[in-house]
Amino acid sequence: MDESKGLAYFFLGLGVGVAVGMLFAPQSGAETRGLIRAKAGEGSDYVKRRTEEFRDQAGEYVERGKDVIGRQRETLSAAIDAGKQAYREAVSTASEATRRPAPGGGAEAL
Repeated sequence: MDESKGLAYFFLGLGVGVAVGMLFAPQSGAETRGLIRAKAGEGSDYVKRRTEEFRDQAGEYVERGKDVIGRQRETLSAAIDAGKQAYREAVSTASEATRRPAPGGGAEAL
């Protein structure tokens, strides 16, 4: 079936559906409009409620993220401090070794 026939059949089905819906509608136009307004209001309330829930959940995720970042920052800071201390100790040990006289009484240090 080519594209134009498929589109024509779609619109034909749409028209038939609307016509059948109008013929078998259980309510008057005013009642139907009232029902549509009520359902739209329910939909609006649902969207507002879900938005608030999403906002609350996003806030919780942000707080958790901040906590994780804080812990990682502390861990990284401790690792950097340990690295600095190890470097200082290595430099201190190396400088002490160069100040000591060489074994065997030589005046030159290694």
